[in-house]
Amino acid sequence: MLTVPEALEAIRAASPAPRGTLEPLSPDLAGRVLLADVRATVSLPPFATSAMDGFAVRAAELGKAPLPVAFRIAAGDAPRALAPSTAAGIATGAPVPEGADAVVPIEDAREDGGLIAEQPRVGAAIRPAGGDLRAGDVVAARGTVLRPAVLAAIAAAGVPEVEVASRPRIAIVATGSELVRPGRPLAPGQIYESNAIAVAAQAVRAGAEVASTELVEDDAEATRGAFARALAEAEVVVSSGGVSVGPHDYVKPALEQLGVREVFWRVRHKPGKPLWFGAAQDGTLVFGLPGNPVSSVVCFELFVRAALEAMTGAEPAPRPVARLAEPVSRLAERDHAVRCTLERGDEGMSLRPQTAQDSHLIAHAAAADAIALIPAGSGEVAAGEPVEYVAL
Repeated sequence: MLTVPEALEAIRAASPAPRGTLEPLSPDLAGRVLLADVRATVSLPPFATSAMDGFAVRAAELGKAPLPVAFRIAAGDAPRALAPSTAAGIATGAPVPEGADAVVPIEDAREDGGLIAEQPRVGAAIRPAGGDLRAGDVVAARGTVLRPAVLAAIAAAGVPEVEVASRPRIAIVATGSELVRPGRPLAPGQIYESNAIAVAAQAVRAGAEVASTELVEDDAEATRGAFARALAEAEVVVSSGGVSVGPHDYVKPALEQLGVREVFWRVRHKPGKPLWFGAAQDGTLVFGLPGNPVSSVVCFELFVRAALEAMTGAEPAPRPVARLAEPVSRLAERDHAVRCTLERGDEGMSLRPQTAQDSHLIAHAAAADAIALIPAGSGEVAAGEPVEYVAL
């Protein structure tokens, strides 16, 4: 069995590099990763603008006789020139008239036969052209995640399209003769299938595009056919169940017959010991997750997400850390993912383990906020000790 770091290293090494695609700038790009620098087509702001409503003036001309207000300029108006010994009413965001070198806020001035105000400093309340960014500067670098503020900066810089990593296509195969899609009546011995919808939702949140989901009974030929279809239409195939050594576990033989090379099988981790990972000849990645629903959720977050990050260009983020609210026993041979609820206290966030940790308890798991990562070892991790966790 591999350790978790060894498994992650193998997954990232096998994951193909991101593929670039040129996309129109759109809110739908939120969360995508840039594969090329984005350079501004204009300076920000493109011309000197007023920082507030007031009056544009030559600073040295104030403090003497009232200045006649020659004209008023609003945001969106064309720039104008300011004649000597005059002032101009100006709105926030409007272009500063040529010749003006300060703006007096409206609340610091009055009009009584002309503008009367204290002399401002030169440059007061003026946003200079290019004060934020110059035309040709990099507004967002390769590798940047397109957060809302980044999208706004790119739009302000006049860039209509960007090169981003394409979304990996993922196909999901849920195995088990007992599985039935919700909405159909259950026959004796059957249960409703839940892993496919969880994996699909996790994949979307990780930046992937779901190509298909399929339920397949425990049958060698049916299993092989389902994986053949999945491999033909996706860059990542994720299955749940059927990867152990039982008489009805047909996933590994089916993948072997389809030419998928095993990279590793089994990881020193609970839940998820029977995790299987391989790669097809065309580079398609295949993950065989355990069938228990909680194991499937946890293994996706810890292992499948790593592949999707590599394929979308996202850099792995450092794990957050919080203190345990209660002690947790270590496992001697395996790292342990413990479902927890996050609690806010005087000393920051803490992790309170759920009382029930069995891998089939999906309803219990739905109430968890996080997975505390407990390293293998002896004894226990005491209450108050900091541990890394994965937010859910």
